[in-house]
Amino acid sequence: MIGIIDYDAGNIRSVEKAMKYLGQDVCITRDRDTLLRADKVILPGVGSFGDAMNHLQEYGLVEVIHELTELEKPFLGICLGLQLLFERSEESPGVEGLGILKGEILKIPETERLKIPHMGWNSLTLQNQGRLFKGLEEHPYVYFVHSYYLKAEEESIVKATTQYGVTIHASVEKGNVFACQFHPEKSSKYGLKILENFAKLEKEGI
Repeated sequence: MIGIIDYDAGNIRSVEKAMKYLGQDVCITRDRDTLLRADKVILPGVGSFGDAMNHLQEYGLVEVIHELTELEKPFLGICLGLQLLFERSEESPGVEGLGILKGEILKIPETERLKIPHMGWNSLTLQNQGRLFKGLEEHPYVYFVHSYYLKAEEESIVKATTQYGVTIHASVEKGNVFACQFHPEKSSKYGLKILENFAKLEKEGI
């Protein structure tokens, strides 16, 4: 069973729909015991970094997420879910992220040519043999909606980048923790393949 963490995030149902399309047994929940029983866990999210952290704290999920990642269950953060896994965000000064991965979330610089939020399809440059991208072609197009981007501290965990005025760390992987800034559930065949690869993960890898 794949657990989807319910903390009032906006894209939960679209993630659930995509996983069910792939034939996966999924459960949307904020119950600790149910999440701990899950084989894999997804942290979705759209919206504000600060508001999301407040919801996670309100529902007692900060400690649960740390438990889950320490148990070495495959864990996937999507969009805001990626950002929350890191230490801090310029969107919400003074608010601590989950701090499971090292790095910070920065505002995408606005220019005359590039509008913020970054909304639309961008190609990925794959690197460092990310397990989520197994079987994908070199520059898959995926769907983004965001105003802030990840700058990871450890280059080795970055598995995909894209360009939008700056180099965006679009996907990371460290041990059992995976995350995507883009929305795989909205990224057509490439996104479904990424979610399928996640669903096939075991503790020791694919």
